[in-house]
Amino acid sequence: MAIEIYERIEASLNEKRQNVAEFLETASETEKDMCLCADEYCADTHLEVIETSLEKIEDETLGVCVVCHEYVDSSYLEMDYTAHVCLDHYSDEERRRLESELELSQIVQRALLPQQIPNIAGLELAAFSRPSEIIGGDYFDFFKFRDGTHGLVIADVSGHGVSAGMLMSSLQTALRTMAPDTDSPVELLERINRFYIHNINFTTFITVFLARFDPSSLTLTYVNAGHNPPAVYHQGNPDVTWLTRTAPAIGLAEDFYALTETVTFSKGDSILLYTDGVTEFVNISMEQFGQERLAELVRQNADLTAPDILQSVRQALSRFGDGTPLFDDVTLVALKVLN
Repeated sequence: MAIEIYERIEASLNEKRQNVAEFLETASETEKDMCLCADEYCADTHLEVIETSLEKIEDETLGVCVVCHEYVDSSYLEMDYTAHVCLDHYSDEERRRLESELELSQIVQRALLPQQIPNIAGLELAAFSRPSEIIGGDYFDFFKFRDGTHGLVIADVSGHGVSAGMLMSSLQTALRTMAPDTDSPVELLERINRFYIHNINFTTFITVFLARFDPSSLTLTYVNAGHNPPAVYHQGNPDVTWLTRTAPAIGLAEDFYALTETVTFSKGDSILLYTDGVTEFVNISMEQFGQERLAELVRQNADLTAPDILQSVRQALSRFGDGTPLFDDVTLVALKVLN
């Protein structure tokens, strides 16, 4: 196999190893609990796979087919650096799936699809996003699943700037390409993680909250892959409910085990999705905005429209910061049930 491919994969794996190790070393226990599964084992396993692959690069056995002992196709190896069986040796069904993934890897590199806030019967939507730099690493979008129900997603790539923005463009294209083939948020994120976890062009990780909203039953079925828990307010209930983690962040754990949860809404209920640039915003006194302050805002403004709920949070952030510049991207999405 060409030396250039090995050099690219080696550089990618070294960067990925550094990013995961740095996260494990510097992240708070809260961040680890949010982004990982039950413990750090899943990320440790991922590091072991990276180390093994780097060793195979050293002895030039990475990508050697265990059946014919030739090298697998380089485009396949770029998509999955653990690949060790040529496509010709798979069953027809397995080969069709892998060829589909290879085709998707090319589609994902194409232009960013436009974002549009849809008109959903009985639901009011509002969104706001502001990057800390010219290009941000936050992402939100709306799309449709195979059965016509509405999908919504908010995500945050580790880091920001041009590289983070490119990854978010890739994620949007991947989601919009895959969503029409399934009705399941879990199936969609499992496929997304499978697509990214061993891809040499993906060297970081992404937290994702992905949900499926059914207007006929007013239910929201979601997977929270390491993302900040959205705040749900039910009319008549003084407490805010947090939609906590049900899966590890995309690209961080070798084994991706995801669960779905479902929330049922009634007239007047609301939900606020956000990225960590909101709750981790620090003012001049080095005090974080925090979840409790955000929960209080959700409670106080529960009777407002979705756009006004967002406006109240933005104004509160401005007052709290008192001129302090953003150190991270800030994204907010509000949903209000009308009937």
